[in-house]
Amino acid sequence: MKRVAVYCGSSSAVPAVFKAAATELGACLAFKGITVVYGGARIGLMGDVADAALASGGDVIGVIPQALMLDEVVHKGLTRLEVVGSMHERKARMLELADGVVAMPGGLGTLEELFEALTWAQLRVHAKPIGLLNVNGYFETLLSFLDDSVSTGFLLEQNRALLLDATTTESLLNRLLNAF
Repeated sequence: MKRVAVYCGSSSAVPAVFKAAATELGACLAFKGITVVYGGARIGLMGDVADAALASGGDVIGVIPQALMLDEVVHKGLTRLEVVGSMHERKARMLELADGVVAMPGGLGTLEELFEALTWAQLRVHAKPIGLLNVNGYFETLLSFLDDSVSTGFLLEQNRALLLDATTTESLLNRLLNAF
């Protein structure tokens, strides 16, 4: 696995435990020689992941829509920055560039990116491993919801199994690498 798309929040108003996890993820990916592919922002967990990977000697590719090319948003110190026309193009390009996906805590945009990647895997548009870094139990209710979706018949067990999850960076990356 050479590149991992990272989906995570852009808000800076989050507890320190999430910022620490983002920093750990960025550094760990760099240490393993895995390039970070992400949304191109310098703010929130997005910026924390990118900064940690860069500070650890890693490569970071940002993919950002033209509408977000604002000085207060865009990260200008990346290995490479690609500017695309829309959010849809951003998601498609990030997944195209990546060999796998890690979703961290975030809001609606993060969830949309995660579920689009899962839907595309379910439809066999791609066969890339998808992981959820469940920092501080953030995704417990989401994981429970997915399990309930299986038990009620709305989600096949094989499609539920497309989402790997772990509570630590190292264990999640090991699961992704073993699935690759």
